[in-house]
Amino acid sequence: MNDWIIHLVEGGGYWGIAALMVLENVFPPIPSELIMGMGGIAVAKGRMEVLPLMVFGTVGSTLGNYAWFLLGRALGYQRLKPFVDRYGRWLTMDWHDVAWLVVFFQKHGQWVVFGMRFSPFMRTLISLPAGLAEMGHVRFLLFTLAGAAVWNGILVWAGWHLGRNFGELEKYTGPVAAAGVAVLVAVYVWRVVRWKPRAA
Repeated sequence: MNDWIIHLVEGGGYWGIAALMVLENVFPPIPSELIMGMGGIAVAKGRMEVLPLMVFGTVGSTLGNYAWFLLGRALGYQRLKPFVDRYGRWLTMDWHDVAWLVVFFQKHGQWVVFGMRFSPFMRTLISLPAGLAEMGHVRFLLFTLAGAAVWNGILVWAGWHLGRNFGELEKYTGPVAAAGVAVLVAVYVWRVVRWKPRAA
């Protein structure tokens, strides 16, 4: 897949970047680190300019996130109640927790959306609960755009700085991602073991 991404970045230019960033957020296994990193390499070689690269990449990322947000808005959190009631233990939450999360997202969710743009695991999926909580469209788009711009700027700088040796970045992102997964799994297992229904 990496070779296909590199080919599309080199051949598709800015529109290729935008399309890949949309796909990266609709299908999370596509790595934004590689997409925008390759864009940074292209800047270092004089094949792209920073400003249009950032604009196309950030708009593409925002549109991909918006698709998940709209899905959440269409579903609505009330439809989750039978599912939560049945599988609450494995979700480690009951309906009271869901209601609390909805209220929290409605008040402060924009900062969660912004912060999760820097998470390799939740930067896309966080858009779904934001939609389920019926966060405002404009608020969601503005904070997603801002978070995506910062993250993409970091990746472009890394690609530009490392040049053709972009593989060096994996020495840092790989272990950090693995450690993050290990922590999340450990926290989830701990919550499942200790979880009890609120009614009990």
